[in-house]
Amino acid sequence: MRRMMTLILAASAASVAVFAQTQAPARPASPAGSAAIQVGWKATDAAGARATNGKWIEVTYGRPIKRGRADLFGSGADYGKTLNAGAPVWRAGANVSTRLKTEVPLVFGTTAVPAGEYSLFVDLKGPASWTMILSSHQVQATYDPNDKVKLWGSYGYTPDKDVARVPMKVEALPYSVDELTYVFTDVTGTSGTLRLMWDTVMASVPFKVGQ
Repeated sequence: MRRMMTLILAASAASVAVFAQTQAPARPASPAGSAAIQVGWKATDAAGARATNGKWIEVTYGRPIKRGRADLFGSGADYGKTLNAGAPVWRAGANVSTRLKTEVPLVFGTTAVPAGEYSLFVDLKGPASWTMILSSHQVQATYDPNDKVKLWGSYGYTPDKDVARVPMKVEALPYSVDELTYVFTDVTGTSGTLRLMWDTVMASVPFKVGQ
């Protein structure tokens, strides 16, 4: 009987060890996200041809979650400071710097942006004064405090590498978005709008496909 109990306990311990080894790793506090569209197709293209002829625009970013926090953006002289966390501008995401990659040249207002990959930041001057920044700053895939060239988030950002600074339209949402979200709306073969939503705030920039 004692031998049987010993075998049962040993088997149970082995099962617990196997379960512990096969458990999924803890989820990140700010999951990775992306938003992507295709432009460059023609209205006369068939559906399959649009997918083949189109060119991609994609935003990749970390997705911070509100988790019940009040007044995310702050107010008055402190507006944006909590989100910036000591950096000169907001990373407009979490963890790794937010990136915009485009296979086609884009035009924001009167500013032309060549095809390529850019770091995307937001300068938070006030509740109605946001500026999207596209920068040639390179980024760190994982945080390395000894790397003084590539950026982690927006720490170390300097304006000398700005490719474009575009005013954003800031609007109040009738609901609260818990997880920071980028979406493309009003997309055609030659234009669209990039929108950033978090809490009850939405900021957007329209664009056109350049030549």
